[in-house]
Amino acid sequence: QVQLVESGGGLVQAGGSLRLSCAASGLTFSTYAMGWFRQAPGNEREFVSGINRSGRNTYNTDSVKGRFTISRDNAKNMLYLQMNSLKPADTAVYYCAATVSALDTDLTNHMTYNYWGQGTQVTVSS
Repeated sequence: QVQLVESGGGLVQAGGSLRLSCAASGLTFSTYAMGWFRQAPGNEREFVSGINRSGRNTYNTDSVKGRFTISRDNAKNMLYLQMNSLKPADTAVYYCAATVSALDTDLTNHMTYNYWGQGTQVTVSS
C-alpha cells in the first residue's frame, strides 16, 4: 500500500520560513518523479514544485521561484519543500504527489500523478 505523508506545515508570519517533508512508503521511491501542489479555499489545485527521479531537474511555478526549493533523498524515501520569504498568498493546503511518468513535462500536470498525500496546512499571516 502506497503512502505519502506530509508534515511540517503550520502558522508563520509573512517573511518567515517553513520546511515541508513528505515520507513515502510502499513504492520504489527512486522510480517516481515527485511534486508539490497546493490548494487554497475556493481555488483549484495548483502546481508548486516538481523534481525528477534522480533529483537533478527541478521546476517551480513562477510565483515561488527564488523562494521555494524542492529536494529529495532517495536513500530515505523523503521529499522536501523549503519555503522562504513566505507570503499570505502562499496560504493553502500543500500536497505531495508521486508520478511514474518519466517526462519532466508531466511534472506540472496534476492529472499525471498516481499517488497523493493527505495534505498539510500552511497559513501565512500578514
